[in-house]
Amino acid sequence: MSYGYGGYAPYVSVAKRRAKAAKEMKKLAKKGKKIEPIEVQGRKIARTFWGEAWCKHLEKFSDYDNRLPRGRTYVRNGSVCHLAISKGKVEAIVSGSSLYKININITPLSANKWKNLRKQCAGQIGSMLELLQGRFSDNVMEIVTDQNSGLFPKPSEIKLACDCPDWAGMCKHIAAVLYGVGARLDHQPELLFLLRNVDHEELISAELDIQAATAGKGKQRRLAGADLSDLFGVDMEEKPLGKKKVASKKVSKKTSKKASKKVAKKQLAVSNKKAVAVKKKRRAFTPTAAAVARLRKRFKMNRSQFAKLVGVSPPAVANWENGSGKLNLRQRTGDALTKVAELTPEQAIRKAKRIR
Repeated sequence: MSYGYGGYAPYVSVAKRRAKAAKEMKKLAKKGKKIEPIEVQGRKIARTFWGEAWCKHLEKFSDYDNRLPRGRTYVRNGSVCHLAISKGKVEAIVSGSSLYKININITPLSANKWKNLRKQCAGQIGSMLELLQGRFSDNVMEIVTDQNSGLFPKPSEIKLACDCPDWAGMCKHIAAVLYGVGARLDHQPELLFLLRNVDHEELISAELDIQAATAGKGKQRRLAGADLSDLFGVDMEEKPLGKKKVASKKVSKKTSKKASKKVAKKQLAVSNKKAVAVKKKRRAFTPTAAAVARLRKRFKMNRSQFAKLVGVSPPAVANWENGSGKLNLRQRTGDALTKVAELTPEQAIRKAKRIR
């Protein structure tokens, strides 16, 4: 192709390029192709944890640092007409002097790296919402964004291809697409896990709960034998109550109906007094590792069931129980745990069933 004097393509304004690209995208859409453009508001390309982390990660590498800036203007002015992310692949169309097709292949995250990531994050991510919004501790942030062992691909794991005439390994169209991925992760962070071919739900799965339980086996055995009355600081008298029921049956056979009614009333009054006392004590529930374990066992629940009741992940419960002393919880989680502590076992079971 001859571009005339100087060997360069004639200048075409951004407005004209975008208008031409819009027509072509409409044609593709009519043929059944799902068009997913990248739209950036203002100068900042990415604004959330995952989007910014993607862009910063790529800029850390000298291979990319001096080439990526070529694509910033393109992605900001809407030249990335289409960008689709799938397993290990990014397909895009960028508007330049013509429409160019870009294919970026990403090597899947190795099984060992993924296993190590999951182990390091075990019990530290409270919910799927926290994961996708990037709301977790500095420690977890460092783990997932580590340049060599984190979630993001290294240059050696990225293969780039563009059908433009630019001879450079990374042309401005590819650079625009790489920044476009960051902008897309702002709105759909789960696509990063799809791109690396791993399941983000595994970061907060019950499998980690099993691993944590195995690690703290001896400690949990000691907790299982603990006195449940320590939980609220009152005598629950579960066994004596059972004996009283048997005794009341014997009395009812030997005494008159009038006497049995008096016994029943007395027992009800005692029961109500204890219920009120327990409820008052529960308001002062202190979230310690031992208290959480006792409360869960009082409800006769496994960690997955108890986690649903409180609104956290099973690994979070495992992490609490394997700790020591008073737990350092977020206000929202602490309030939820305190409310759960006010429930009777029957109420807790009913509530857990409704959550399912």
